[in-house]
Amino acid sequence: MRAVVYRRPFEVAVEEVPDPRIEQPNDVIVRVTSTCICGTDLYLYEGRAGVEPGTVVGHENLGVVEEVGAGVTALEQGDRVVMPFTVACGFCRNCRAGSSGSCLTVTPAGRAGSPYGGSPYGGVTPAPCAGGQAEYLRVPYADVNCLPLPAGTDHESDYVLLSDVFPTGYHGCRLAGLSPGGTVAVYGAGPVGLMAAYCALLCGASGVFVVDGRPERLAMARDIGAVAVDPSAGDPAQQIRDLTGGEGTDTGVDAVGFPVPTETGDGEEPAAVLDQLVRTVRPTGGLGVPGPCVRRGPDGVVPDAGPGTLLVTIGTLVDKGLRLGTGRADARRYDRQLRDLITEGRARPSFVVSHELPLDEAPNAYQMVDQRVDGFTKVVLRPDAA
Repeated sequence: MRAVVYRRPFEVAVEEVPDPRIEQPNDVIVRVTSTCICGTDLYLYEGRAGVEPGTVVGHENLGVVEEVGAGVTALEQGDRVVMPFTVACGFCRNCRAGSSGSCLTVTPAGRAGSPYGGSPYGGVTPAPCAGGQAEYLRVPYADVNCLPLPAGTDHESDYVLLSDVFPTGYHGCRLAGLSPGGTVAVYGAGPVGLMAAYCALLCGASGVFVVDGRPERLAMARDIGAVAVDPSAGDPAQQIRDLTGGEGTDTGVDAVGFPVPTETGDGEEPAAVLDQLVRTVRPTGGLGVPGPCVRRGPDGVVPDAGPGTLLVTIGTLVDKGLRLGTGRADARRYDRQLRDLITEGRARPSFVVSHELPLDEAPNAYQMVDQRVDGFTKVVLRPDAA
């Protein structure tokens, strides 16, 4: 089959690799119809995550069940399904508590999350199975890891976002403690940030402020009803305080992650966004940090950053009594409700999708997304497209 394979930093290729096969009775094989390039895929692409050359990448996948293992009970051949980005067993202590993004069976070393195709966070290798930027994907613990979808092809670009960015955006709001009528500042207007803003509006937020330096992304934030905040116009925390009567917002979401490039592009500022959020959110408010914290950095990270270390103004955070919620999304906790919002026409997260491309165009698409070329917001790859 054809698949997107990591070769070396800043290089992926579409190559012929062996077809996946049923390895355990609870496996299924899915024919992939849509698979996305995620912002965290860029950490693999840039060589930050220590992924081995030859790894098939991609953790945002949707398709049709082609083959079913003897131990699978809830799925049949021909079912249309979407797969949450981390693999989970469904029976460990964390999975039973609803924290399937921190499955202890798949990732027993005490680190949360084990996505298809290798971890963008480093230190969680090998992956439980190959990635889904390919024609076919093996899904282990399939009864747990496949969310059934309505048959057909409707809402394909909406449903595929259930694999990661839609529930991750919602998760950021939950981590921050956003409630109906509350206000939230979202730093970063990439796909996850736009999803966090969109979910905040779905949840009844009275004010949503989105901070980003790219005009086209700020325009998308305005289009969904958020207030766009451009850092080039002044300190974003002060801008938001001015817009909220001097109080700041009730909550804040870091949708940028670590590390953060400097404004000049020369090096990185590990805690820039968290520091801004600490200044943006009112006393006793909440912060949600669903984004990645990469444990291996390229040359140019300031020495004090260390592997996964952030220099945060902890004194201000404590003085203001802010709550800090972290962790990758437990997509299964939210995906059924979010799926039903799409099915009933109440949510259309695909507004973030900028390109739908054949799988063979993946190498160029990776380059465009990594370089933040205008117009490349979210790319969906179609393995069955010509």
